[in-house]
Amino acid sequence: MTLFHLLLVAIIQGVTEFLPVSSSGHLILLPALTGTPDQGLAIDVAVHVGTLLAVILYFWTDVRIAAVGVTRLMRGRIDTPGAFLALCLMVATIPALIVGLAIKATGLDEAMRSVAVIGWTMLIFGIVLYWADRFGGTTRTASSWTLKDAVLMGLAQCLALIPGTSRSGITITAARQLGYDRAGAAKLSMLMSIPVIIASGAVLSLDVVGQANWALAQQASIAAAFAFVAALGALVLMMRLLRSISFTPYVIYRVILGIGLLIWAYT
Repeated sequence: MTLFHLLLVAIIQGVTEFLPVSSSGHLILLPALTGTPDQGLAIDVAVHVGTLLAVILYFWTDVRIAAVGVTRLMRGRIDTPGAFLALCLMVATIPALIVGLAIKATGLDEAMRSVAVIGWTMLIFGIVLYWADRFGGTTRTASSWTLKDAVLMGLAQCLALIPGTSRSGITITAARQLGYDRAGAAKLSMLMSIPVIIASGAVLSLDVVGQANWALAQQASIAAAFAFVAALGALVLMMRLLRSISFTPYVIYRVILGIGLLIWAYT
């Protein structure tokens, strides 16, 4: 891979991983629309690591509390906010793991990697996000997360396995529909991304075992570093903007991109 292509992949992944616009969809579109070669699984793992470090750093206080809570949870004790947060994150992650493994085992993941599929999901779930953001309540914050809501958001997260849906977009949509304010919905969505990114990165790593070499390791390090910077910047910007604007700008982008992709796919 050229350095420009490597940086392009890292920046696209970093910027779109946490914005409600679908990182997987954009990475599939990159070779499909530009003719550039696929970046390969090793680079996918690297950029996932970069975005994982970014979200952990940004939400470090919550991550540390949940990490300490895991130890209490393993002893069967749910007597602290950290233990309860860890339980909710675990429960929210299980549905996506089960459905994801089933999709991978059946080969449906490759069948869904098309411009038409991404076009439809960009458009449909963009409109759904607008509806939930427009009419959803704003009375609840991230601190009022319940186990029931974790289950519902975890089930919604399964839809993100369809390219173009957006993991952050669909979980934010679910949270807004459940009455969480915009900042709270985004925060819960970002925290939910941590175990999912770890799990998906582990699965991808199994596929690249034995492929590593010095040149590829250098490329992966560069990709991870740039994905980290891009993801952290996107996180900071989105969380600040949510204090004054809605998710409508992302919806507009999704709708325009979705319509454009459908025109391109069917003509």
